[in-house]
Amino acid sequence: MALSLGLIGGGFMGKAHALAYRAAGAVFGDLPEVRLATFCDLPHDTAETLADQFGFAQATDDWQALIDDPIIDIVSITVPNALHKTIALAALAAGKHIHCEKPLSLTLPDAQEMEAAARKATGRTLVGYNYLHNPIVRLARRLIDEGEIGRPVHFRGWVDEDYQADPDLPWSWRARRADAGLGTLGDLGCHLVSMSNLMMGPIDSLVADTQIIHETRSLPDGSGEAPVENEDTASAIVRYASGAQGTLCSSRSAWGRKNKLDWEVHGTRGMITFSQERLNELQIYTADGPRDRQGFRTILAGPEHAPYGNFCPAPGHQLGFGDLKTIEVASLLRAIANGEEASPSFTDALAFESAIHAIDTSAREGRRVTL
Repeated sequence: MALSLGLIGGGFMGKAHALAYRAAGAVFGDLPEVRLATFCDLPHDTAETLADQFGFAQATDDWQALIDDPIIDIVSITVPNALHKTIALAALAAGKHIHCEKPLSLTLPDAQEMEAAARKATGRTLVGYNYLHNPIVRLARRLIDEGEIGRPVHFRGWVDEDYQADPDLPWSWRARRADAGLGTLGDLGCHLVSMSNLMMGPIDSLVADTQIIHETRSLPDGSGEAPVENEDTASAIVRYASGAQGTLCSSRSAWGRKNKLDWEVHGTRGMITFSQERLNELQIYTADGPRDRQGFRTILAGPEHAPYGNFCPAPGHQLGFGDLKTIEVASLLRAIANGEEASPSFTDALAFESAIHAIDTSAREGRRVTL
């Protein structure tokens, strides 16, 4: 089986997708062949430059033409969030497989519309929650399933960055709900919810609060100030369907934090803790043996934690963000080849994004929200 890829959008994530599709076959060896067929961006000369750099056969500045092209099998969507819905619905209607960056869309009704369309379509869908594909994170899930820490009773997670910490940063589209949707919840919190869901299962209800730290920012042209409409920080106390509890916190204004996606799962016989900034390590504590010798032990990712070994035969040499993207791409290609659902699909992503919108609703309306 050979598949043709159409990639819409350059920038950080567009490049990450291009590199991952180029690498997947070489890393795994057992995947369908992928032809980098068409790259789309604006303006056309940028599309041509990046198509050549990324290794695509041709360039276009017309995403609809890319989708209408019968040779395209997979549409990769890495454009700004506000454009996800329009492009994804067109691609689903055309029978394409879709690899879309998170979040699905700016609003929950739009995400629900996308998910409903995906359930009726013939193409497979995958959403870019690549941190879920980390081999050491998957090990944590297996340890929980095997009862290593007893019954999971509490999840504590936080995800912080500092890209909006500076009060002198000019106003941008990120501050307006019509363009960006949610703030830290849409950018960062959805990743934390995806981890929470993997470790603990679905959230049943929550109560939350949010804040806007910098309520206005100066316009780039110096002509005045404009309001910031979406949240800089968010905190939620959650109850899972299992009966367990948890806390979820997110900030885009935390000085010094670059990708501080950390979480702990507390069980009746121990706990597991993880930090995305040290993404090849897992720490586990089990209440076994003499008390004077109990303590956390660190598990370092290695070839025993599939598919780490496909990248490197030696432990301690580390996987990175791009490698997790390559694993993500491989999961989609296998799903297409085997006629299976990919994960996280549009349906999975809708569950994550329902939670972040519930946090926003709880904060704005001052009440507990049941999902």
